[in-house]
Amino acid sequence: MSTGSEITLGIEEEFFLVDRETLDLVADPDPGLLKAFSELDGMCRAVPELLRSQIELNSLVCHSVSEVREAIVAIRRSVLELTDQYGIGLMASSTHPFAAWETQAVTPRDRYREFAVMYQSVIRQLLASGMHVHAGFGTPDERVRVMTAMRSYLPLFLTLSGSSPFSGGHVTGFKSSRMNLMAALPRSGMPPVLSSWADYDRIVDNYRRLDFVRDGSEIWWDLRPSVRFPTLELRIADVCPDVDDGISIVALYTCLVRHLLDAVRTGPLPVDPPPEIIQQNRWLAQRYGVVAFLADFESGTRVDLMDYVDELLDMLSADAAALDCENEVAHVRNIVREGSSADRQLDHFRLCRLDGAGIEEALRSVAQLIVTETRRGAEADSES
Repeated sequence: MSTGSEITLGIEEEFFLVDRETLDLVADPDPGLLKAFSELDGMCRAVPELLRSQIELNSLVCHSVSEVREAIVAIRRSVLELTDQYGIGLMASSTHPFAAWETQAVTPRDRYREFAVMYQSVIRQLLASGMHVHAGFGTPDERVRVMTAMRSYLPLFLTLSGSSPFSGGHVTGFKSSRMNLMAALPRSGMPPVLSSWADYDRIVDNYRRLDFVRDGSEIWWDLRPSVRFPTLELRIADVCPDVDDGISIVALYTCLVRHLLDAVRTGPLPVDPPPEIIQQNRWLAQRYGVVAFLADFESGTRVDLMDYVDELLDMLSADAAALDCENEVAHVRNIVREGSSADRQLDHFRLCRLDGAGIEEALRSVAQLIVTETRRGAEADSES
């Protein structure tokens, strides 16, 4: 088996900046806050996002799942100290419950201006945040082959991470409505079946030759080779307000990378379902989240998610032990049993409505719930 030391990790979380009083998005944050973000370089890299009401925070390179947890907590704690000074809240969810995209301002960078011109309303309505997990390992060919083998597991990450059931003040009916927004972009969705880095290079070269992209960073697959780092970047996940949920997804991804890398090197690789089955599972995941019954192609049936997870975690038990992340991976069962952020948001909204709150009041209460959960993980670790 491959050793855990071969895998390095990094995480990118995209946050919304909200007014502490109204809980609406801050469309034009104070320049002093943005400058303070840029000075966090010692512990993370702060990247302006498409919209001025968003900020992306990237961890430094980590060498274990526990290091990723420490990084996330430290980053959130430091950022919360800054945002508190400006009366701003931090929200880790993939859509805002009620904010209007029409009132948002695009970050004044050439690349984003060009995107706004090229993609028109698709970009203007892209009021969405995500969580990206980087795993560094192996050779370029191995990373591409692991990417192909990972495709059938991608819907699971969406079921576990769903945090975007609302959009524009409406219940969307989807646990991850972010994916509906992302689907409007070209070069998004499931990566194709590739067997080598040369296959991937040909795709990028074709796009560049036709002047569709500058480089691979403008290919927005659910899982892709990183342009800047020797990593495989998981991009399908919604961002999680709860730190334990986010770390559980990091741990599961790391275990799968280790398991599939060993299969790439020694064989055999798992049976790859037909792409239409993976796509259907992906849609079920974004629609139903943890209550989805995903298709199991080998058995020809649809399976309860807990049964699917139990079988998968049994398969990954040796990897979790080797990577010292057994507790973090076990938390996947808690998410399936208790629900993701999307379930908590919807339950809270419905309880508010049953208690007599109007729709606007209930949505503001959901926004407060997300802000509270985003803060809680950092504060709980701080007190422990």
